[in-house]
Amino acid sequence: MEARDVPVSIPALATEPQFAQRLREHLEREQLLDRHYRLQKVQGGHVALPVLEEKLSQLWLPQEMPCDLVQIQDPVPSRGVRRQTPAQKLREELRQLLGESWSEELERDVPRAWQRHGDLVLLSEDSFRAAQWENLGPVLWETVASALGAQRLARQGRVSPDGMRSPSVSLLLGQDGWVEHVDNGIRYTFDVTKCMFSAGNIREKLRVASLPCSGEVLVDLYAGIGYFTLPFLVHAEAAFAHACEWNGHAVEALRRNLALNGVQDRCHVHHGDSRQLELQDVADRVNLGLIPSSEEGWPVACRVLKKSTGGVLHIHHNVESLPVPASSQTPVLQAEQGSPEAANCDGEVQDPKEDRGKETLGARIRPEWQTWAEATAARIQELLVELHGQLWCTSILHIEPVKSYAPHVHHLVLDLECRPMLST
Repeated sequence: MEARDVPVSIPALATEPQFAQRLREHLEREQLLDRHYRLQKVQGGHVALPVLEEKLSQLWLPQEMPCDLVQIQDPVPSRGVRRQTPAQKLREELRQLLGESWSEELERDVPRAWQRHGDLVLLSEDSFRAAQWENLGPVLWETVASALGAQRLARQGRVSPDGMRSPSVSLLLGQDGWVEHVDNGIRYTFDVTKCMFSAGNIREKLRVASLPCSGEVLVDLYAGIGYFTLPFLVHAEAAFAHACEWNGHAVEALRRNLALNGVQDRCHVHHGDSRQLELQDVADRVNLGLIPSSEEGWPVACRVLKKSTGGVLHIHHNVESLPVPASSQTPVLQAEQGSPEAANCDGEVQDPKEDRGKETLGARIRPEWQTWAEATAARIQELLVELHGQLWCTSILHIEPVKSYAPHVHHLVLDLECRPMLST
């Protein structure tokens, strides 16, 4: 069955032009005028005013207002309807579908926001849960898809607590859940019923895409479908990447995405638990893009760094910070003011002005973020010393707030430079 944007015909009252304005005012007072369609001229030079079909039984007209009940074929939507948002259009088409069964409870059950992936719309898990929707059968999803300009529909469920963040998504309309998404010129394909797409991480994906990684080897310990692996390879021009992922569905999408973007020859996919990764002494950079914490991957990250030259870790973490007055926020990181964590690999304190490649953090850095960054730098330093049996230094390069994860909880990324100390 094909859902239509407008019904085939609607009821209207046809009257002579001199009575049209009086008739309109009467219908408006009685709340009988159907504002979704325009007044139209019909046969005989009369003007037809659309009326609400569900209220025809209440129709009463003064004798001095001659008119006839007619049907308008393929009525023209009013300007207001043509300016409707997709959410408004969805509610209106559902209201027409339900007729007298429409209720405030059902209206609250209609989503006002959704995710769009090409021709597939992904609805929120709390939408269309009322029992009445089930009675409509397939026509419900055909109507929703038509209103939203989609060919396929799916609905989110709760993320499975399986360590892989597997989505619980039901396909409502369509044959499969494979979609394509484009971010910053990079093509991602994935099955929405089996993999998650983190649209909220676009800020970090753009940032890593701008990093100077030419000639470098990257290890991405939590690659997923290639959220960060691909920006590092495509835009930051990393020479090679080792992408680690244990979710088989994500690995399938990752392999497809590497080929879609023409970088499959510059990446080796390691399917399995990254904690069991056998690589060592290969990386100039390590990405640890796991929240709420990537701490279990820190020993692996230290092991894969090149032991002769070290490299940079990009450490993701959720950090809680209480609301504080703006005047009490730390203007710059203590590490950039000459703390021990800012020592370079010769043991000398760096002047931030002398290293133009390192970003300053400005007034937005909160004390809790600095505390977490310094504690992380100290712990990574300990791990490197234990691993290699020699002194290493860790320097905080940058803290990037990616997004608000929950009230007073922020998803942060710490860029941490790790270098072996030069022997004297």
